[in-house]
Amino acid sequence: MDLEKQPQQPVAPAGPAPAGIRASDADRDRIADILREAMAEGRLTAEEHAERVDLVYRAKTVGELEPLVQDLPAPGGTARQAASSYGYGPEGTPGPAENLVAVFSSSTRKGRWRVGGRTNAFALFGSVEMDLTEALFGQRLTVINATSIFGSVEVRVPENISLRGSGTGVFGNFEVDTLESADPEAPVVVVNGYSVFGSVEAKPKRGKLIANLHRQLRKHLGH
Repeated sequence: MDLEKQPQQPVAPAGPAPAGIRASDADRDRIADILREAMAEGRLTAEEHAERVDLVYRAKTVGELEPLVQDLPAPGGTARQAASSYGYGPEGTPGPAENLVAVFSSSTRKGRWRVGGRTNAFALFGSVEMDLTEALFGQRLTVINATSIFGSVEVRVPENISLRGSGTGVFGNFEVDTLESADPEAPVVVVNGYSVFGSVEAKPKRGKLIANLHRQLRKHLGH
């Protein structure tokens, strides 16, 4: 056989890893480097940087990593292409956080409502209840900062999304039932904060699911 006469087969360039592929340490380090550069340039505050880095090293798939830098330029200052794998569009719209405050009272959000990218829940001798089982998620990542002082903050989510978080209880209870969705495109809810002589609880609500998640979100956003 004359090897010189055999046509060379082109080698396809390696593309980005599919969203459902398990993330490697190198994948996490790459995203952490982008976040570190963004904070140095003033694009992220120290608090935002710390929250996103925490999510980076908790992420299990590539699909969980990319949304954390979707609103940041790629290394070298070039614009990053918008992710097309999520039916509800690019990650989060910049804007003020929603505040739910209960001081010697109660505050409740439930039913069919649009969840923002960031919510601050504060209870002082009162109670805050957030029920996300019928909510519309306009972004993949939702962060809830919960503070309870002689009060309670309760968060309930559907069983088919991802739920994560961390916090501290001082003579009180801080409990987040970690939940990982089988769908790499499912919304991620992160609950952080602390309780003092009170309680913060975030749990899935048994039997509650977001049915036809992608179809509903595309319809809601006019896609």
